[in-house]
Amino acid sequence: MTLIGAGFIGAVHATNLAAHPGVEFVGVADIDADRARALADRHGTQVFDLADAMNPADLDAVLIASSTDTHAQHLRTAAAAGLACLCEKPIDLDLAHATEVVAEVGGERPMMVDFNRRFDRDYAELHRLATSGELGTVELVGMTTRGPALPPLDYIAVSGGQMRDQTVHFFDLARWITGEDPESVYAAGSVFTDPRMSDLGDVDTSVVTLRMPSGTLVQIDSVRRTGYGYDERIEVLGSDGMAESDRQRTGAVTRYGRTSVTLDGLHPGWFERVAPTYRSALDHFVAAVSTGTPIGPTLSEALKAQAIAEAATRSLSTGNAETIVYPTLTPAS
Repeated sequence: MTLIGAGFIGAVHATNLAAHPGVEFVGVADIDADRARALADRHGTQVFDLADAMNPADLDAVLIASSTDTHAQHLRTAAAAGLACLCEKPIDLDLAHATEVVAEVGGERPMMVDFNRRFDRDYAELHRLATSGELGTVELVGMTTRGPALPPLDYIAVSGGQMRDQTVHFFDLARWITGEDPESVYAAGSVFTDPRMSDLGDVDTSVVTLRMPSGTLVQIDSVRRTGYGYDERIEVLGSDGMAESDRQRTGAVTRYGRTSVTLDGLHPGWFERVAPTYRSALDHFVAAVSTGTPIGPTLSEALKAQAIAEAATRSLSTGNAETIVYPTLTPAS
């Protein structure tokens, strides 16, 4: 397996690839050759030119962790080479282009988008409880995604906005946990951190409501800056009970004093909270490629999450509830 991309998230994947017993980590490629060399040396593997990274005769799969604007072309190259592919989200920031790519590359080899939060142990249990019927009919889902600090504005400018960059993970989780594709979305947002966010057409604080075909409602609050750490949680209310994945603190120690009780705090950032999910997602991908078992999230599922994000972004602008239009995939001729 080769790795495309040697930036921050590429380095995360490189560590997991090198440690995985079912993976032969063949090499790294990046537009920055020095960065690729440093990462390859750290894990005792090779460096490839981007043009050659998917050519080795004994290669089975590739992991795409390069910049967002390169994902689509690398997916095309992987498909043409007959490789299985694990790709960071999104396929492309432009939904129409992403749809064209999926129609072109979908087919014989497993293709998975790394919506890694599906592989969080607690969220997987919520999915099981909701889909098994143990909670009865799911009626209301509450989701929270709150980051500790506003990312750099140069990142915000190319991220696609809060709906496409941050909340999209929870659009995917909402579909997965409820087993339904939402019909409409209403989003409201504000800027509290840096007024230049408004100049970028983005918000740092938002509340989104999804309406499912069954009538189930999903509410998602997303915040870029909390001041108290990274806060992520989900509650699923059913007709026969409720289940929740609570805040994850850095520890479970409670300290009692004469005048106060002190708990361990939250993780300082999103990565510290979700780091194990990257390993679990890789486990799933490797098992699916090795055994031929179903893989997911698929490219088509990623398109659906992106379509919800597009409608939510429109809703932020119009102030109205927006109907979600899902892509129709027409196989390439």
